[in-house]
Amino acid sequence: MTAAAETTPPPCSDVRPTHWLGVRPRLIVASAFMLFLELALIRWTGSNIVHLSYFTNFVLLGSFLGIGLGFLRVGRTARQPYYSPITLAVLVLVVLFFPVTVDRQTEGVLYWTSLSTSGPPPWLILPVIFTAAAVVLMGPAELVGRCFPELGRLEAYRYDLVGSLTGIGLFTALSFLGAPPVVWGVIAAAAYTVLLRPRTPQGRIALAVPSLVVVAALAAETLTAGALWSPYYKVTYDRFDWHGVPVMDIQVNGIPHQQAIPAANRLDWERQYALPYERAAARRLDDVLIVGAGSGTDVAIALRKGAGHVDAVEIDPKLRELGALHHPDRPYDDPRVTTVVTDGRAFLERTAGKYDLILFALPDSLTLVSGAGSLRLESYLFTRQAMEAARDHLKPGGTFSMYNYYRESWLVDRLAATMQAAFGHRPCVDIVSQAGQQAVITAGLTAEAQSCGAEWPGATAGTPPPTGDDRPFLYLRDRTVPQIYLITLGLILIVSMLAVRVVAGPYTRMRPHADLFLLGVAFLLLETKSVTGFALLFGTTWVVNAIVFAGVLVAVLAAVEVTRRFRTPPLPVMYGVLLGGLVLAWLVPDSWLLGLPLPLRASAAVVVAFLPIFAANVVFAKRFAGSSDGTTAFGANLLGAMVGGCLEYLALVIGYQALLIVAGALYLGAFALLPRAARAAPAG
Repeated sequence: MTAAAETTPPPCSDVRPTHWLGVRPRLIVASAFMLFLELALIRWTGSNIVHLSYFTNFVLLGSFLGIGLGFLRVGRTARQPYYSPITLAVLVLVVLFFPVTVDRQTEGVLYWTSLSTSGPPPWLILPVIFTAAAVVLMGPAELVGRCFPELGRLEAYRYDLVGSLTGIGLFTALSFLGAPPVVWGVIAAAAYTVLLRPRTPQGRIALAVPSLVVVAALAAETLTAGALWSPYYKVTYDRFDWHGVPVMDIQVNGIPHQQAIPAANRLDWERQYALPYERAAARRLDDVLIVGAGSGTDVAIALRKGAGHVDAVEIDPKLRELGALHHPDRPYDDPRVTTVVTDGRAFLERTAGKYDLILFALPDSLTLVSGAGSLRLESYLFTRQAMEAARDHLKPGGTFSMYNYYRESWLVDRLAATMQAAFGHRPCVDIVSQAGQQAVITAGLTAEAQSCGAEWPGATAGTPPPTGDDRPFLYLRDRTVPQIYLITLGLILIVSMLAVRVVAGPYTRMRPHADLFLLGVAFLLLETKSVTGFALLFGTTWVVNAIVFAGVLVAVLAAVEVTRRFRTPPLPVMYGVLLGGLVLAWLVPDSWLLGLPLPLRASAAVVVAFLPIFAANVVFAKRFAGSSDGTTAFGANLLGAMVGGCLEYLALVIGYQALLIVAGALYLGAFALLPRAARAAPAG
């Protein structure tokens, strides 16, 4: 007998001695592990394969596919899914032996800061990552799915949600503690051991060997790389002397990111750091705000220029920690400095402070907000509304300035035009170097508050308009979905269709659940709108992101409990409530919520965002409870979520608010496909 041929009965019954865990605790453990593993894969692969820093949804889509396939496999085989830990071990070795750092500038989308190219090409490594993620997640999903037939539909879904909340809670706690991936590997190995419980020597080998490989490989990475794991990046650093000057060079996810250098040397070497102070006509620096304070060089420069007080805002706690420990000037030890670890836009929306100078200091996040495929951590910093918020926090005579290596002249013009729209007059634009379009853009509260070296002639023809909070895609020049995304998503859909056919058999098996498929598509768009909306309202930090995802799961769980315990209206009525919630969300845009005081904003945002989510899941719960084949119905819904993850890129063209219209159309389609028996079912 081979390891692959080892079989156990698929049900996880309390009665049959197939497992020491009963059905309910096993379902919770399997669901928690499934979500934990998904989050860990997204986080870890993105830290080693630079492509995935900006394509986090690539792993997410693979995970959705794998989870859907796992449910569809239930009942088709009784073999234990040892393929999952084996594939995970292979994936870990491939990623560690063939990491990728790239200079990623592709058609339609711009990415900076990476200075070298290494590792396998994207056309090779990305399909490997996608396929491996699907196969790895298919295993835990199959174990979850095997528990569903042993319980009532909604009871099983209930424990699945409890497990999902447990998984996201565990991963969030480890992120807070800065736990390295070796800890994630140990948890994965323990979960596989608990869930698979091999009973033969072949089964034990099939589990033990890949588990040891995963833990050993991640331990070696942790010990040799000397990395710090922030909630956003794998951070590595080197300290050395360069011609007698102490330097700390910081890399994130394998990309050179920033250097901590004494302020005096930085001012001598690069003129851009002095220009924000030279362009301020008043030259008063009683209060300075620096967004993107990082390891502290910009803070040290502000102190050297005579700042009376500096508010230093940095989103990544590990970068702030490195600056406090190792910056040669020790700027964070200065009593004139107050540090705030948060999102820059969120700080501007919350603070009551007024400043003589507000400086956006090379904010370039190098990563996306998880669960929102096109939103970068700094996206909401460069919209017209963000610059208006900065303007409103300037003292009389104050100035606002930003600098970076913008790479493209049209991008410099776009930012300058955005600043002009926000301040009502042309800003100062200093091109420090044509190579890389190193530029400083400065605007005074009034035209008299700025002192330009030369007048900016205005945006050239063809410059894209300023970005706004609904479409905050600064680096996307045209209102289109870039070709690289279209090709990638098209290939994902083709591969997914073939995989479903191979694993689940004829598509006719899922035809009765077509409405549940569309519910999955629409719900993912609804979730994306919620994630991006809360990121704007409360910040793009990992804490906000974790709270939103947990809140979505709580809303889903509440919908299930209400459906289980109370008499709910029939499905046509609930569809009406759902569409009413979508209309409310359309009529109350995030821009209006942003103007409310924080406590009222939070309350209103929760109602507006979670009302349609709650109603959508009452619809799903009622329909799922009456389905003829629970695991197939659930799998169809999960595959729909994967398609929804592809459709969310429509936001690049139509904006996030318009995703509500797309979701509404999909929900109408689901209602049209609702079986007659379900449509005619009475309240209950």
